[in-house]
This record gives sequence, structure tokens and C-alpha cells, in this order.
Amino acid sequence: MAVITDISQLDLTKTYTYADYLTWRFDEMVELLRGYIYKMSPAPNTYHQRITGSIFTEISYKLKKNKCKVFIAPFDVRLKRSLVDKEITTVVQPDVCIVCNPELIDTRGCNGAPDFVLEVLSPFTSKKDLTVKYKLYEEAGVSEYWVVYPGENILEVYLLTNGSYVLANKYGREDKVKLKILPNLEIDLMEVFDDVF
Repeated sequence: MAVITDISQLDLTKTYTYADYLTWRFDEMVELLRGYIYKMSPAPNTYHQRITGSIFTEISYKLKKNKCKVFIAPFDVRLKRSLVDKEITTVVQPDVCIVCNPELIDTRGCNGAPDFVLEVLSPFTSKKDLTVKYKLYEEAGVSEYWVVYPGENILEVYLLTNGSYVLANKYGREDKVKLKILPNLEIDLMEVFDDVF
């Protein structure tokens, strides 16, 4: 398969697989959602990065010596587990994810659904994160999905219940939030949102 060095070499109306994705050597960051290429937004703004980094750091510190591992974007997550690259049509890069099954981790990222995903919304990605990726995470069986609204300092927590996401709670900067998948792990949102400017 030929190496693709510029996104303009691709037909964005066609569908592709993870096998194709592995041949792409261009600068643009993309995700593959049900076979379709979605360009990621330009580099996230400082506010987005600081929120993402703060939450990642809190989780990472608290997961030391735990079988669950936390990852920060860019980190490829192939949502449907398969050992055949041509069968995989969805590759996402969540802002933060936690994987508790070590068998899902390989040298290329995560091969299967993480246990936890966090997306920090941006003007360029909010629609995709709240619709397309929401549905993909739900269908893949991601147990816990957190969505941060950085402008409002709000966190929504969705839990997978009988195969569908249910909004478990909405939190503000004054709150502390426990992860459902790891109840001993608590995030102080005051520290998260106060760490940004």
C-alpha cells in the first residue's frame, strides 16, 4: 500500500480502514469514525490543554501501581477490538482515557474500548464529541464518559447503563468527582479549573 504524504491525496467522501490509516504520513491530525476521515481541530488552545493536563496528572498520580493505566492524546484507540487492521474502521484520540485490561494495550495504542474516556470540548470538536463520538463510545461499551465544557467550568458524567449512556450528574468548579470505575479516585474540580487562566 502506498504511503500517503498529503491529506489532499485522499478522497474524504470514501471510507478507509486502520490499515489505510497506518500508511498516512501527513501533518494533519485525523480520526477515523466509521471509516470516514474527520480532521481534528487545530492545536487545542491553552485553556483546553491545561484542563486536559490537570485531569490527566491527577488520575496518573492516583493510578500509580494500579493495573489501570491512563493515557493522554495523541493516543490511538481502536474502539472495536480486532487483530485484523482492515476490519477496523474507527480510530479515535480521546483527550484522556483509562484502560484497565492490559491485554488491550499494544505498541500502537489501545485495541478495544477503554473503561473511561474524557473529552474537553472545543468550538471545533464539540458537535462531533457530543454526537458521533458519544454514540461510538456508547456502542463500543466505554463504561464512563466525561465531557468538560471549559468555558462554563462544567463537567458532565455519563455512565453506560443497559447499553446506553445516562447522564449521571453535572458538576461545577466547587465539586469533587469520583470515577465510577475507580471509586477511590476522586478529582477536585476546583484544582482543575483553578489551574487554568
